[in-house]
Amino acid sequence: MARAIPLPTGDRRMTTPDMPLALMLAQAGGGGGSTLTPFIVQFALIIAIIYFIMVRPQQKQRRQHEAALRALKRGDEVVTTGGIVGEVIHIREMATDAKANKMDDRVTIKSAESRLVVERGRIARIITTTTPAANAAKAPTAE
Repeated sequence: MARAIPLPTGDRRMTTPDMPLALMLAQAGGGGGSTLTPFIVQFALIIAIIYFIMVRPQQKQRRQHEAALRALKRGDEVVTTGGIVGEVIHIREMATDAKANKMDDRVTIKSAESRLVVERGRIARIITTTTPAANAAKAPTAE
């Protein structure tokens, strides 16, 4: 059986020990709202913030990197994940169908006097890219 809790009435001022009890009673008698709703809203807000600050920019950066690797061509200067700097001299595509993973292609790079074969997906960064105009400027013209 529920016991009635006496509340301070009259002109007597509420003391500090009575304050938490009065606040709990005011909250409990609020109505049909769930006490879980604010927690769920806060949790969803935190997840949304994490997604827009961390996950989405990383996905965008990964897509840009993969697009740059797909556009890799002969003459580009690259850096591998191991830190080797070299120039692309040959690209050998492993599979011919469109659904194949392009990151498994073999890329031959020249670094100083050595030639190395690396996977396309192991190229960390493209330093300089060659353009058709740059290739035309490098090639001697027959006049």
